[in-house]
Amino acid sequence: MDPCTTDTKTLLKQLTAQYYDDLNHAHERGQKVVWTNGLFPQEFFEAMDIQVAYPENLAATLGAKKGVMPYLEKCEALGYSSDLCSYTRIGLGYIESFDSDILNLPRPDMICNCTNICGLCVKWFECTAKRLDVPYVLIDTPYQTEYGPTENDVDYIVSQFQELIRQLELLCGRPFNYKKFRQVLAISRRVAKSWKRATDYVQHSPSPLDGFNLFNYMFLAVVARGKSSTADFYDRLSEEMEEYLREHKSQFKGEQKHRIMWEGIACWSHLAQNYKCLKANDMIVVGGMYPVEWCVDYDQDDVRSLARAYAARPPIGSLTRQTDIRAQIMEETRCDGALYHVNRSCKILTFLQAGLRRGIYERNHKPFATFDGDQTDPTTFSPAQFETRVQALRENMEAAKAERGGPECLCLK
Repeated sequence: MDPCTTDTKTLLKQLTAQYYDDLNHAHERGQKVVWTNGLFPQEFFEAMDIQVAYPENLAATLGAKKGVMPYLEKCEALGYSSDLCSYTRIGLGYIESFDSDILNLPRPDMICNCTNICGLCVKWFECTAKRLDVPYVLIDTPYQTEYGPTENDVDYIVSQFQELIRQLELLCGRPFNYKKFRQVLAISRRVAKSWKRATDYVQHSPSPLDGFNLFNYMFLAVVARGKSSTADFYDRLSEEMEEYLREHKSQFKGEQKHRIMWEGIACWSHLAQNYKCLKANDMIVVGGMYPVEWCVDYDQDDVRSLARAYAARPPIGSLTRQTDIRAQIMEETRCDGALYHVNRSCKILTFLQAGLRRGIYERNHKPFATFDGDQTDPTTFSPAQFETRVQALRENMEAAKAERGGPECLCLK
């Protein structure tokens, strides 16, 4: 298919299929496979022609396709608590058999982890490495009390990168490819800029881009940040959005009466219900922190900039910084309100939310609502509660608009 003429929905399916085909045939081609978390600096693996798998993505896919319960039950039967993150429980249950009818990952030759995403993920991956008897490498990124890492932080992380390189050389049995590494850094920077440009189309009012689709589009930014094909895809998405703007169209087929920020991870097991409910209430998602997290950009093509970028990811930032980022998102996308997912699994996000909601509301006085759910465990989500909370948010946004005499409807057909 020609990426210049193929629609992005079809192209995304093609690239996703290619990713999993490359991954699942890696060992046949003599390539190593590393399992890692989404915000690990995958540029090192790309430089060594290592295929990378993401257990978090496996859990999300199984959740979206209603295939998680056997693994949740298997994990609990092993003695793990049901209070653990559902990604973790699915992952620990899955490695007992590697037998999904929906999606499978090849066994890893090494597991790598980075502390810039959450503490539980560290223990999940450590337990997985012990269970599968493979090497485990941890990159520790210090918590950021202010707005970015200090030079001492960067020194600390770079020293760990040097050890990672040594471990990858042992794994692959050859010297690290520094020439390709520099090329990959340049590609990753291009991916970040292309992703940012594409996501910014939600700032248009009405929006040609359905922000709910970003949960799917961000897949490549997670698994393939070091590939030119990913940058090409996001460039094509921007071209498609330009076409929509010229033709006064939108991916979102409902009325865009209310523009909202979705705060938190998606409910992968209830995506269709969530989307239909929002659409029925004339709400379009135009803002969100989760897609923004994957815009891993750095100043220049060197290892210190790379260390600084991965250390500055929002999950390990201060409450002040996280509030600032979300308030800015709501301002840039002209949100009328916010919907907060109180995610039973993701403690690092959920425990922040009381402070986030208060801080953001004090700045913009925009209505908000919360709902209880989980990223992949379907048993902790109530469709009825979600519907009533969304309806309440709509009523509050309508009342706020009536107070200030704002526009009632923005619609692209």
